[in-house]
Amino acid sequence: MAVNGGSQNLIVSFGEMLIDFVPTVSGVSLAEAPGFLKAPGGAPANVAIAVARLGGKAAFLGKLGDDEFGHMLAGILKENAVRADGINFDKGARTALAFVTLRADGEREFMFYRNPSADMLLTPDELNLELIRSAKVFHYGSISLIVEPCRSAHLKAMEVAKAAGALLSYDPNLRLPLWPSPEEARTQIMSIWEKADVIKVSDNELEFLTGSDKIDDESALSLWHPNLKLLLVTLGEKGCRYYTKSFRGSVEGFQVKTVDTTGAGDSFVGALLCKIVDDHSIIEDESRLKEVLCFACACGAITTTKKGAIPALPVEADALAILSAAKKA
Repeated sequence: MAVNGGSQNLIVSFGEMLIDFVPTVSGVSLAEAPGFLKAPGGAPANVAIAVARLGGKAAFLGKLGDDEFGHMLAGILKENAVRADGINFDKGARTALAFVTLRADGEREFMFYRNPSADMLLTPDELNLELIRSAKVFHYGSISLIVEPCRSAHLKAMEVAKAAGALLSYDPNLRLPLWPSPEEARTQIMSIWEKADVIKVSDNELEFLTGSDKIDDESALSLWHPNLKLLLVTLGEKGCRYYTKSFRGSVEGFQVKTVDTTGAGDSFVGALLCKIVDDHSIIEDESRLKEVLCFACACGAITTTKKGAIPALPVEADALAILSAAKKA
């Protein structure tokens, strides 16, 4: 695997990395599944690897269990040319596991084993501050806000990244089974909302956060805040909508044979960050932004064509091929 290319602009992803166990047969419950495939996952780690696969410079910041799975995951990051010097290992807690049922339509249901898992135990003192300060983009989700001490580590990492001039990128990546209640999830997800420069939500997350069943501009713009540079609402195979201070619009998706939607949003985010890390002004130029979002949608679509997130993340040539085919069609 080639080491990341010429860009010195680092994208640091903060949060959880875990093992997803995906049934070998789609459309059955966990209890009925005859077997499971072991797939490395965790949204922030997926984003880091998505960036690296596309030739960007990525690092992952988090905590794993000092166990076979933890060291395997750290190895996968390194194999994919993601910097792993932000990883801590916990001797007392295991690496998190998630069992993911794939329904017949490729959508997922989750059952998590975290009681507590190592990622939840990252402390502010364990943060690699030098790594955070070197980030041009600092990306994170909301799972790291659920419990202490990881919540405090998350808040400190954001603060340090912002002070160092990083663009803050937030994908809440809602996983309701992990939260004590939907109300707590909504409160904590929104507690850091106004810090982010770029926010990506899915259509389902938009409904959850706004309490509205409408996926429209009014609903999306109710989530706007004055410091926000770009708000994105992903619509699965229908593409995405984008909102900035000056303009708004939508980008079409790509029709592919969906096998597993795991990691599609992370692939989309990684592709977007990879393209804007060198030039944040793309966000203010609608034609350039639309081009980047088409590329990101292509990367998301490709990721749904294989099982698991990381094995399915594309390289740039894959995305360019699907874009080229779409133009000819």
